[in-house]
Amino acid sequence: MEFLDKLVLPQSAEHIQLLHYMLMLVLFLFIPFISVVFGGTFLSYTFRKKFNKNGDKTFLRFAKDSIQLLTVNSYIGLILGIVPLITIILIFAQLLHTTTFPTVSDLALSFLLVSAGLIFIYVYRLSFALKIVFDAVETKSAEDFVKEEFTSYYSKTSKLSDNSVRLGMILLFIGMWIFTGALTTAVYFDAWKSTSFFATLFSAKILINFLIWLCISFSLTGVTLLFLFLFWKKDELKVSEDYKDFVIGISSRYALYFSLPIPVLVLLSINLLPDSLLSGTMFAYSAIAIILLFLSLNFVYLLYYKKQYNYVPYLFFTFLFAILSLIIKDQVTVNNATKYHSVVLSTEYEKILAELRGTGTEVQINAAELYQVRCAACHKFDQKLVGPAHFDVLPKYVGKEAQLVAFIRNPVKVDPAYPPMPNPGLKPAEAEAVAKYLLEEYQKQKGK
Repeated sequence: MEFLDKLVLPQSAEHIQLLHYMLMLVLFLFIPFISVVFGGTFLSYTFRKKFNKNGDKTFLRFAKDSIQLLTVNSYIGLILGIVPLITIILIFAQLLHTTTFPTVSDLALSFLLVSAGLIFIYVYRLSFALKIVFDAVETKSAEDFVKEEFTSYYSKTSKLSDNSVRLGMILLFIGMWIFTGALTTAVYFDAWKSTSFFATLFSAKILINFLIWLCISFSLTGVTLLFLFLFWKKDELKVSEDYKDFVIGISSRYALYFSLPIPVLVLLSINLLPDSLLSGTMFAYSAIAIILLFLSLNFVYLLYYKKQYNYVPYLFFTFLFAILSLIIKDQVTVNNATKYHSVVLSTEYEKILAELRGTGTEVQINAAELYQVRCAACHKFDQKLVGPAHFDVLPKYVGKEAQLVAFIRNPVKVDPAYPPMPNPGLKPAEAEAVAKYLLEEYQKQKGK
């Protein structure tokens, strides 16, 4: 988005790393909250419909508790639902500054839809409470005009409640789909093919990540209800044993059934990542998340089948840490994908800083860092990786630096034993610096 590009400036390498840490923190606030809001609204809507069909007041009570407990209140909705989204947009505008990548514009669209969805969900929360009050009010002894007024307000409240919950869930569903798509395209920053908006949303990479979020949403909703009813608010709620067993049964099944697919979906998403984005840190956090998910499943089993309710806090925090691990895993991958662009931004920052200090505009290009970001994933000096070893190809470029620069800027397939080298997208000065670094390093290592 052009107007955001005008608001941000290139950052130093340290500031860029800090932005990644801030992004992890904001996502850890936003993802769990928006997940339980969506899952709680879905549960409330589902069990309210069941109540309308058979009149079982247990369903009505559960529908009320789901929306009242899991959405907390409108102020928390603003703090944890809307403010984090604005922060995420600003952070990505900074990280992807000067690019034409769709992440920021998609996040802005997601912000509009999610914000509208939250507003309608909180309208449903209020109107549902009013409808319950209307249901409990007696009007037999009232005057006719009072009965007519009461009937009118009751009808309007019922329609408002029905329409707002449907619209709220649809907007939140679409908004989070676009939000997931925006974060996914950032993960594939270097490898994403330019395509249409709808083709992007229906790509396998985004659909898998969106399914992960949906599973997290419903399973975390079940886990949170167990935590509230059996630990956090157990004295405040004062529910009957029959109703408590009903809540435990529904919540445990949601936590169990929707947690099971998450490890498989996570492995599928990793399998789709380009080799250049894989790292030991990413695999480590993926493994931690999967282990914590299986540990959570064990706690659910102990709760539901063994009635060992003292494990509820362990279940809740274990599942939250599993979500945190998945968020860190994704942000480590984003960091890997945008490393080169971060180098470009930090170089631009140094130029601006040099101008402000009046020390000139020329900034030394860090060729070694550029090489590590753009080349080291496929090349090594002494062994074959995706491409040939430098020791095998650099001898023909000794004394011919200009030819090496030309090849780096416009690579062509030479050896049929290796895949064609992708264009690293280096500027002329950057390509010259990397070529000089390669030849100098080759001479150094050759002389050892």
